Amino acid sequence: MSYEKLDIYNIAFELFIETHKLSLKLPNYELYELGSQLRRSADSVVTNIAEGYGRNHYKGDFIRFLTYSQASCDETVCHLSKINRLYPDLSSDFKEKSEQYKLLGGKINNFIKYVQLSWRT
Repeated sequence: MSYEKLDIYNIAFELFIETHKLSLKLPNYELYELGSQLRRSADSVVTNIAEGYGRNHYKGDFIRFLTYSQASCDETVCHLSKINRLYPDLSSDFKEKSEQYKLLGGKINNFIKYVQLSWRT
């Protein structure tokens, strides 16, 4: 099996693509500030799932990278919340993304629990 078969990876990947495109709607002066932070944290969610899966023979490493992914998911929600407050005219698109990342965070948390209890080393 590959990390590309994991639901959390596929959801995170699609959310990253959508979030990246959405971040480009921010004002130009924000593209390299909050926009850049948002893109990096969204990228970190998906990348840590892939990297952790590459270490799945070491259960502790896998869990650690999944935890990083979940933390990056929380960071992404935080950036989206800031954008929602700072740019109310864009908030509907960003608010929806925030809700999707919150759902993904729950799925990552459930997957961490699964790996802790059932993952074969």
